[in-house]
Amino acid sequence: MTTATTPEPATGADPTPRDRGIFSRRFVLVTIGACALVFLGAFESLAVTTIMPLVSGELGGEQLYALAFAGPLAVSVIGMVAAGSVADRIGPVQPLLASVVLFLVGLLLAGTATTMWAVVAGRLVQSLGSGAMTVALYVLVARIYPPALHPRIFAGFAAAWVVPSLIGPFLAGVVAERFSWHWVFLGVVGLVVVATLLLLPALRMLRASATERAERQAAEQESAKESGEAAIVARTVAELRRLGWAVLVAAAVLAVNLSTEFSGWTAWALPVVGAVVAILALRPLIPLGTLTARRGLPTVILVRGLTSAAFFGAEVYVPYLLTREHGLTPALAGLALTGGAIAWSLSSWLQGRLGDRLSNANAVQIGSSLVTVAVAIALSAALVGLPPAVPIVAWVVSGGGMGLMFPRLSVMTLAYSDERSQGFNSAAMSIGDAIGGALALAATGLAFTALDGSGAFAGLGWIAPGGIAFAGCFAIALVAGVVAVVVARRVSRPAEPGATG
Repeated sequence: MTTATTPEPATGADPTPRDRGIFSRRFVLVTIGACALVFLGAFESLAVTTIMPLVSGELGGEQLYALAFAGPLAVSVIGMVAAGSVADRIGPVQPLLASVVLFLVGLLLAGTATTMWAVVAGRLVQSLGSGAMTVALYVLVARIYPPALHPRIFAGFAAAWVVPSLIGPFLAGVVAERFSWHWVFLGVVGLVVVATLLLLPALRMLRASATERAERQAAEQESAKESGEAAIVARTVAELRRLGWAVLVAAAVLAVNLSTEFSGWTAWALPVVGAVVAILALRPLIPLGTLTARRGLPTVILVRGLTSAAFFGAEVYVPYLLTREHGLTPALAGLALTGGAIAWSLSSWLQGRLGDRLSNANAVQIGSSLVTVAVAIALSAALVGLPPAVPIVAWVVSGGGMGLMFPRLSVMTLAYSDERSQGFNSAAMSIGDAIGGALALAATGLAFTALDGSGAFAGLGWIAPGGIAFAGCFAIALVAGVVAVVVARRVSRPAEPGATG
């Protein structure tokens, strides 16, 4: 994502008048390439969320519905950690290319699947690539763009959701209805290839810069070879240890989701043990103080995880609610995702235009509040059987909240990082997203399985007969949203209240 003509990262330097925009001559190729990757990731995400109710129904995999989303989120942590370590060591080019290959392989596996387990397996491989891709993109932004352009490029990433949000859910529904859901996966393969071709010129330039930087570092280390070798060994061990923790986190989250396959005490003990192990294994992968909401970067990471839990934990059940309880087709149910994604893009554009007039802290507080209110509305709609327009509108509000806060959280993460920690902190931010969403989806999956068809609260006439299972899922997401609102006041460092990063 860069056409940088100097070997040094652009961060820390103000752009010249010629380079004041992300589409200026200096940055245009990297901007197009980066946004193209975000575009195809957005298309795939929205499309799969739209068709998954149909896929699970056709393949008899309703019990694996939550795992099809939570599993990939959990496994993506492995890709994030690996990409962060490699990016800090040699730059983001190699992890970005590797992530594209994994993404393609996963799409092909899912697109040719004949069982729900095969779909899940393809999604797991795909998520290794998407996780690494996210971190590599963030590090690339930090290495190429000056801080003054960070809000604009992150707004550009959000804007890359506009076209897929307009056509993705509806098109995925139409393709699944008229042809086959298989083509929703296989059709994205072509988009991946095109996006990679667009990015190659920028990656070649970035690789040249990275090579020069590596040569300088090697020359510097030669003067202190013995200490340098010891440092390299220590760093390698630390990276392998972090990768091991990432694998343990992913395994623990998968265990929580797979608990629905068991019965008796195992079905209840496995989720508890898995959740505890996941949280304990997560600690080395995130900044110290994240789980206790320490001011500054730790709370930034925590808020990302909590809002991801609230948003994604609820989002996958919105089209499911609309198709099963209201009889909407997948194409029409996808309109909720379309509205949310458009609102996300527009509000992200708005926060970019507002710049310093809207502080990072205020953007985060307002955004988290909007997400929480939207989830509460969706919960009410499911519980009492309100018209389908209500959850659709609620999801538009939720998308607006996410678009307002997520770019600012990204800006704050980079602002709180130096070059040596950009990979770790970018990975931690993405890990917070993934694990927050994965644990929420694991919990909502358990709640849905337990409440669906159980007849719970059947004696209360004002509760919609089929809505209690969905309401239980939204209630879990709501708890995460409320906690996010409470801790969002701590995203700024004590010495810089309301700082803009």
